[in-house]
Amino acid sequence: MLKITKWNDAAATIFDLEGSLAGPWVDELEHCWRRAIADGGPIRVVLTTVTFIDAAGKKLLTDMHRHGTELVAHGCMTKAIVEEIKVHSMA
Repeated sequence: MLKITKWNDAAATIFDLEGSLAGPWVDELEHCWRRAIADGGPIRVVLTTVTFIDAAGKKLLTDMHRHGTELVAHGCMTKAIVEEIKVHSMA
């Protein structure tokens, strides 16, 4: 289960994720993200309360980062995944 909360502030469209980024929820996040891209402006994804990310979720986050989405992480797991994504995106 994944809860996606979206809001806009002066700086960006923000997606705050809670739960597991896996299975059908990866497609749902991608759908939300693509709509936000169409609206224009910077996008930020907050992974503060994400408890699990499967391979498809990691791939989506990598694609999002490569397209300029800012990934915000807290906690060991999400920080490690985001750092790995950032390193691979620079390669």
